[in-house]
Amino acid sequence: MAGWSDPDPGGLGPDRVALAQATGDQLFLMELDEALTEIRRQTGIDKLELIGMDACLMGHVEVFSALAPHANYAVASQEVEPALGWAYTGFLANLLADPDVDGADLGEYIVATYIDDDQRIVDDQARMAWLGRGAFGIPSAPELSRQIGDDVTLAAIDLQKIPQVMDDLNNLAYLLQNDSQRGIAEARTYAQSFTSVFGRSVPPSYLDLSNLVGIIKQNTRNSQVQQTADSLQGSIDDAIIAERHGRKKAGATGMSIYFPNSQLYRNRTAGAQSYTEVATRFAEESLWDDFLAYHYTGRQFGPAEQSLAVPDPAQVAAPGQGEIVVSSLEVSDDGVDIGQTVTLSADIEGENIGYIKFFAGFLDEASNSIYVADTDYLDSGQTREVGGVYYPDWGEGAFTLSFNWEPIIFAINDGDRRAVALFEPEVYGASADDAVYSVDGIYTYADGEEFRATMYFNNSDGLMREVFGFTGSGSTGSPREILPSPGDTFTVLEQWLDINSSGQPAGVATELGDSVALGNQQLAWIDLDAASGSYVVGFLIEDLDGNVYPVYKEVTVN
Repeated sequence: MAGWSDPDPGGLGPDRVALAQATGDQLFLMELDEALTEIRRQTGIDKLELIGMDACLMGHVEVFSALAPHANYAVASQEVEPALGWAYTGFLANLLADPDVDGADLGEYIVATYIDDDQRIVDDQARMAWLGRGAFGIPSAPELSRQIGDDVTLAAIDLQKIPQVMDDLNNLAYLLQNDSQRGIAEARTYAQSFTSVFGRSVPPSYLDLSNLVGIIKQNTRNSQVQQTADSLQGSIDDAIIAERHGRKKAGATGMSIYFPNSQLYRNRTAGAQSYTEVATRFAEESLWDDFLAYHYTGRQFGPAEQSLAVPDPAQVAAPGQGEIVVSSLEVSDDGVDIGQTVTLSADIEGENIGYIKFFAGFLDEASNSIYVADTDYLDSGQTREVGGVYYPDWGEGAFTLSFNWEPIIFAINDGDRRAVALFEPEVYGASADDAVYSVDGIYTYADGEEFRATMYFNNSDGLMREVFGFTGSGSTGSPREILPSPGDTFTVLEQWLDINSSGQPAGVATELGDSVALGNQQLAWIDLDAASGSYVVGFLIEDLDGNVYPVYKEVTVN
């Protein structure tokens, strides 16, 4: 889970919790469980009424399982939270007016007031003071609330209903041994996901539980699985007292679960060992860790399995991997002028196709490497939808994929200068306006403090919407929103691919690029004509486990 960083590392630390080596020392979930146990022992409190998690990425079934013995209700977010946090003035006013309110009603107040009733938004002077840093201008209260609320999530949970959720989850996990693991891999690939704390090298692993189950239910032909999936979705709904999510998190229902791809699952630092060690109570009470072991190793389990499932990483295999055949790439011309297009096409076949992206990179012959200039999702032409989440359907047979490329690259503009950047797609949406793109870089405060950070931009208006810093290296660890101030800078991290002896791109490296300033005006992306020279263009075909099968061709921009 994410949560809080420890400013004074100690306790379990990097030497005793493998995960800390990748993400930094945290207040880990089992520590929170132990702390709450001790608090109740020393105070004599039977159960706390409500536990609120005003922190990022805490709305997991694993977290609620740990909290259930200690409290009646909880409030948490599945996604990262904006720097505003909760609207304390809003819900505390309700508490003052009704001091005898129970945890259920208080949880509802917290969710209902979130963002919309924050005094830093609704009060004109407070809003101007909060936004006085100047990076975003001074929008109206409704406009600012909409901007911030686009991708937030928050839910109030009846923890007394978590045992039923666990029972239904265990029943489903057990039955999934008899279902198509490829169909389950597809559900993992396409379910509503949330910000990853493990970096970009692996697909997101925090998934909305109900949305995941909905796609599994759609993919299966097993009526028993469908019925049990219905029961689980019903118990999740029953446990959720109040929930809200922004339009860019349409598949969020209030409760997430951890479902990594095979690379992350077999990782000796962040894999199965760390999962069962950190989410100890959940792993002991659930069959989910056993299902993950079955999904990736074929290790079967019974309905009353008690042991923690930590398989040998060498035994891990991915049911959604490979079996993809791609022809050589054809191009309509080996050269293209600015303002014109060149058509790329390839024949593709395979049932494990997840996403397909366009790729363009500038070939630097002097360094024998490729600067990654552009990637973007390509439309399958057939789109499926479950619970507001849209994903591609590539069919079952061979098909020809074509794309018209115009030689354009992109940059961040601060009004005075620009920094060429790789804008990576974050969401495969129902329309282009729903798309969100991100840029990785180094955020430097005016006082010199630095964080690895990611900026997010709206496709609809091209404006920078938010920036998050990470506690670990390589966009890993707990994220937190950064509030831009005058004097701050953002330096783009360029991606470069080395060319191997076979002439193929291999090995990703990052280098510092250009910088832009914060605080003068809101950052925006701009289109630029690509510089003349040789470009490597093509398709990146990603399987259901996150492995990429590239096909390239060299094209000259005149």
